[in-house]
Amino acid sequence: MYKYIFRRVLMLIPVIIGVTFIVFFILNLSPGDPAAIILGDQATAEALEMKREELGLNDPIFVRYGNYMVNLVHGDLGTSYRNNLDVWDQVIQRFPNTFILAVISTLIALLIGIPTGITSALKQYSMMDNISMIIALIGVSMPVFWLGLMLVIFFSLNLKILPSQGMGVGFIPLIKSLILPSFSLGAMSAAVIARMTRSSMLDVTRQDYISTARAKGLSEKIITNHHMLKNAMIPIITAVGLQFGTLLGGSMLTETVFSWPGVGRLMIDSIKSKDIPLVLGSVIFLAIMFTVVNLIVDIVYAFVDPRIKSQYKRK
Repeated sequence: MYKYIFRRVLMLIPVIIGVTFIVFFILNLSPGDPAAIILGDQATAEALEMKREELGLNDPIFVRYGNYMVNLVHGDLGTSYRNNLDVWDQVIQRFPNTFILAVISTLIALLIGIPTGITSALKQYSMMDNISMIIALIGVSMPVFWLGLMLVIFFSLNLKILPSQGMGVGFIPLIKSLILPSFSLGAMSAAVIARMTRSSMLDVTRQDYISTARAKGLSEKIITNHHMLKNAMIPIITAVGLQFGTLLGGSMLTETVFSWPGVGRLMIDSIKSKDIPLVLGSVIFLAIMFTVVNLIVDIVYAFVDPRIKSQYKRK
C-alpha cells in the first residue's frame, strides 16, 4: 500500500511539469503586455521598459520558464503582478471557500444521484426510469452558468428569498449564500452519478449471486443494500471522486456568476489581467488537489473491494 501511494506521489512530478509548461507558454505567447496591464494606458515607454526588466519579461521564454521551475522547487510560487502579494498566500486564502462549495455540491449530488440511479435500475424501462434518465440527460447537457443565471433570476430577482452573489458572513447567511451556487454545481454532478449508478446497478443485477440471493428467500431490501449496491460501488466511487475533483478545479464559471470568492474566480481575474504567476500558482495547486482526490479514491477502493486490497498488499 505504502509503495503504491509513494508511486502515485511521484507521478505528480510529471503532471506538474506538464501543466506548468502548457499554461506558462500559452500565457506568455498570448497577446497582451503584463507591464502595460499593471501600469495602465498612461504609462510612458521608459516606465514600461523598466517594469518589463523588473518582471524579467525581456529574458527568453525558456529562461523565464526555467527560472520559474527553479523557484517552484524551492516552494516559491512567485509574486502577483497585479497586487505584488505572495501567490501562495492568495491561493491558500481562497481555497477554503472553494472547498466548502465543492463539498456541499458533492453532498447534494450524492443525495440526488444515488437514490435516483438505484430507483431507475430497480424499475428499469418504467415511467419513473424514463423520466429520471431524461432529467439526468438534461442535467448533463445543461451549462452550469446558464442554470446559475436562471436560479438567480427566479429565486433572487423574482422571489427575493436568496442572495444572488457573494459569500455570507455567519452561519445562516453562509448557508443561504451556498444554496444557489452549490445546487448549480451539484445538479450536473447528480446527473452524472445517477447515470453511473443506474448502469452499475444493472450490471450487478444480472450476476448469478443476485439470483442465488433471491433463491434463498432474502428480501429485496437486503439484496439491494447488501449485495447489489455494495458490489456496484466501485464505478460509483470513481464517478464521485472525479466529480469532486472537477468541482475543486472547475467551478470557475459558477464562482464568477455568483461572485464567490474562491480559487476559480481568482484564476479568472488573473487571466483577465494576465497575471502569469497567480494563474500558474492556482493551476498547480488545483492540479495537486485533483491528484490527491484521485489517490484517496484509489485507497477507498481497498476498503470497498477486498480483491483490490489484496493487490495492494502484493505491491
